Amino acid sequence: MGIDDAGRGPVIGPLIIVGVVVKGDKVNMLRSLGVKDSKLLSPTRRARLFMYIKQICEKIIIKEISPTEIDKAVFRITFSSLNQLEAYYMAEIIKEGRPNVVYIDSPDVVPSRFKQIILSYLPEDLRNITIVAENKADKKYAIVSAASIIAKEIREMRIKELKRKYGDFGSGYPSDLRTIEFLRRYYKTNKCFPPIVRESWSTLKKILQKQLFEDF
Repeated sequence: MGIDDAGRGPVIGPLIIVGVVVKGDKVNMLRSLGVKDSKLLSPTRRARLFMYIKQICEKIIIKEISPTEIDKAVFRITFSSLNQLEAYYMAEIIKEGRPNVVYIDSPDVVPSRFKQIILSYLPEDLRNITIVAENKADKKYAIVSAASIIAKEIREMRIKELKRKYGDFGSGYPSDLRTIEFLRRYYKTNKCFPPIVRESWSTLKKILQKQLFEDF
């Protein structure tokens, strides 16, 4: 199994965590397809690989985490951190997939610490599986790259759905000027932010401060 996420950094939209299960003799098929970190692929190439990966995988397990759930983790209401929230959902994916070996792209700068958190969420009968948690695992292991591609494609589908409802807000990342302008205009018109945002992100605080200054 390979596990990776998409949408950890944006201020808009869900976080997607995906686990893909592939039989050992088919891992080489992923490599031969040119599967690699989704961030290194064009949208067209990524979409094509998405279809191939679905045919090769034994299982694809998807967890979609809403902005509200993310906020609760960041504010330490349900979890002590966003990393702990991710570890919990990755453990849930492992419980569903029940693989022999798991390769994980660790969001924690100390992968061994992240691995221990995942193990704490697993039942006794699954704590003896091999877990390889590394930073940039999506660049090292084809199975994690495959999970990265699936996660990115699912996230893009959700973003398209949100844009049909709310209009074009760009990529949803704080560094995107279109996203910031969308949020600024939305707040100015509605006196609140749309329910698709992560209220725990400092991005919104900065927009509010600027708006209050302009109003003053």
